[in-house]
Parts: sequence; C-alpha cells; structure tokens
Amino acid sequence: MVSNKTIFITGGAGFIGSTLAGRLIENNQIIIYDNLRRDSLKDKPFKDHPNLKLIKGDVLDYDHLARSMQGSDIIVHCAAVAGIDTVIKSPKTTMRVNMVGSANVLEAAASLPHCDRVVCFSTSEVFGQQAFRSSETDNTVMGSVGEARWTYAVSKLAEEHLAIAYYNENWLPTTVVRPFNVYGPGQVGEGALRTFIMRAVNDETIEIHGDGTQIRAWCYVDDMVDGVLLAMRHPKAVGESFNIGNQKAVVTIYGLANTVVRVLGSKSKIVFTRKDYADVELRIPSVTKAREILGFEAKVDLDEGILRTAEFYSQRVKNK
Repeated sequence: MVSNKTIFITGGAGFIGSTLAGRLIENNQIIIYDNLRRDSLKDKPFKDHPNLKLIKGDVLDYDHLARSMQGSDIIVHCAAVAGIDTVIKSPKTTMRVNMVGSANVLEAAASLPHCDRVVCFSTSEVFGQQAFRSSETDNTVMGSVGEARWTYAVSKLAEEHLAIAYYNENWLPTTVVRPFNVYGPGQVGEGALRTFIMRAVNDETIEIHGDGTQIRAWCYVDDMVDGVLLAMRHPKAVGESFNIGNQKAVVTIYGLANTVVRVLGSKSKIVFTRKDYADVELRIPSVTKAREILGFEAKVDLDEGILRTAEFYSQRVKNK
C-alpha cells in the first residue's frame, strides 16, 4: 500500500479521482487540484480530512499548476474534458484541456526535484468504434476528421504518447491507465449506467440512444481504483500503458437497462430515442497485461455493482 507520500491529483474532485483520494487519505497527504466544475468530493465523508488540501485551479494555467505541485511525490492526472455530450458541444476546449493541460502536468512533474510516479488517465476510446478483447499493443483507431466524437480519443491518445515520451527522454517515471466504462457511487456528469440507475430508483422511463445493441464491459469504480493503486507503485508499470476494466461484465446497452430494472425491482419503462452522433459499437478490453504485470483482477460483478451504486443514490435522495 502507498503510505507517507504527498499525492497530487488533478481532477481529484471528480468521480474516480475523489474515490482514489478516499483510499489513500489516511496514510498520505493528498493535494486535489481541480476547477470544481464536476464536484464529487463535496459528498465524500473525508472532504474535511486534515490530510486533504484542495486547490482550485486549471491545468491550462501552467504557473499555478507547477507551484501547486511543489513537494509532491506522486502525480495522478485525472483532469480532462470528458462525456460525449460535453465533448460534442465543445471539441476545441476538449482538445486544449486534454492535450495542453496534460503537457503542462508532465512538464511540471518533470521539473520536480524528485518524483516517484506519474499516472496519466487515457481512455478506452482510443480503440475506436470496434474494440473486442483489445490489448495495449493493438493499433489505435481514430474516426473521421471533423466528427466531434473523436476529439476526445485523439486528445487522450496524444497524452499517452507524450507521457511515454517524457519517460523515454526525461526518465520521468510515467505510466498510463485506460479505463473501460467505469461506474459507481459518486459518479458525476454523464454516464449511461449512472443515468439508468438514477431513473430506475425513481421508476422513471429509461431512454436508450439508438437501437441498444452497442456492447460494453462495465467496471466498478473500486476495481478501477485498485488498478490505479497498482500502477502507482509497481516497478514494472513505468513506461507502460494498461487497460483497466472488467472483461467479464459484458452486456448490450439494452441488456444493461433490463439488468438495472431487474436487479433493482424497478417499474421503469425502457424506450428508444434517436442517436445523432457517432457511437462505439463494441468495447471489451483484454486485461491480460494488467493481470500478468500488475496482478490486477476486477472483483465486483455487474449485479453487485448496480446494487451498491443504487444504494448510494437512494441514500442521497433520502437525505435531501
């Protein structure tokens, strides 16, 4: 376990970043650097913990970022523009934040007198529309130029290349994780499973964009954080990229909606709506590399993850 370190998390108020902070906060000093546009931290029981320091800032502001990072041992770069609706509305901002912001984080980390590890978050979207048991060495596939959907994948792939380049040229100990459809308590912003669960809890109609045949592998957030913690400390993780996901929790989007309704005993109806953007038809990872090198294995199955997530949102409704 990581202990007695100062850990700097960009985007640390977000869904995965704040969950990671919660796992580390008892034995480490945590600095969260975030613009707070999506704030999952405010609902965490440790938000006022003495080991936590929150700095409101933007990764595009290099000087502020570099000053804030001083004294840190481990950098985890989660900050990004993400979510299909957000990306399509502002592809230019998506590219700037994800590419220039990542370049700023890596440059600031490289300027530290000592840095144990830099973990950069990429995305499963780098595999394009068709990704079946995709391994880290498979070719990355980008969609057509001008299709806003793919600006996110392009920007995150640029971040991956830059992270590995900093390792090769500067010996900065970088590693990259590629999350595959992460869900769970505290998710903010967009996300099909979060939306399905929140609607099912209230017996509201669940809308599926398109025909519902898109296939995904769903990874519970605690499993994702397990993968990040391994990437933070394993010596063989340096200079490598890893798929982090649950290749066993595979279902179509229509099947997912039905699973949510069944598991939660919901009365929600399922309807289909028009889809006006390019979509990923198939996304299932191979996690063989993460298993063999890091010892990673997802533990939470889909039914259990849905129940845990629904319990979280139900409690929030009761407490309001």
